[in-house]
Amino acid sequence: HAERAVYVAEGRLEIGGTVLEAGHMAVFEPGRVATLMAAAAARALLLGGEPLDGPRHLWWNFVSSSAERIEQASRDWAEGRFDPVPGETEFIPLPER
Repeated sequence: HAERAVYVAEGRLEIGGTVLEAGHMAVFEPGRVATLMAAAAARALLLGGEPLDGPRHLWWNFVSSSAERIEQASRDWAEGRFDPVPGETEFIPLPER
């Protein structure tokens, strides 16, 4: 795949002489071979795929291919139109831009 990465959930991996600790991710360059080694038990997630069909917009907790949709989501959040998160009772207001 054109886009590939590894996330280390437990333990650590060595990738081309660089140690990657738990809780970190490495993104591989397209077309380059990546060799992963674990000196001890480790759990890792390998992920990859084709590039997205266009740019994405990101603001706070919102991601969309449309900047207008980000603005609408911001208004919806501020006006309480999102379903509550199960188990949460605190409302977190939008941050300042």
